[in-house]
Amino acid sequence: MEFAKSLSGHDRNQIYLVKEKDEKFVFLVNGTTKPLAAPKKKSLKHVQLIKNIPIEIEEILSGSFTDLEVKRAVKLYKSIIQ
Repeated sequence: MEFAKSLSGHDRNQIYLVKEKDEKFVFLVNGTTKPLAAPKKKSLKHVQLIKNIPIEIEEILSGSFTDLEVKRAVKLYKSIIQ
């Protein structure tokens, strides 16, 4: 499980949860504007992957998760890094 920070585009500096990843693209969700059913496809070179995730967030996202839990995790991560 990883988070990603957008480095370019109209969503610059936004934090997302990485739903899927392949060799060129990542599929990002945030629970509100980009739900699990319709993730944002973004090039790997336009995001900064965040691999160190606090334990509190891992507990929220353990197992299968919903858009509401993704939204809570992103909000909690933003509050932790500030």
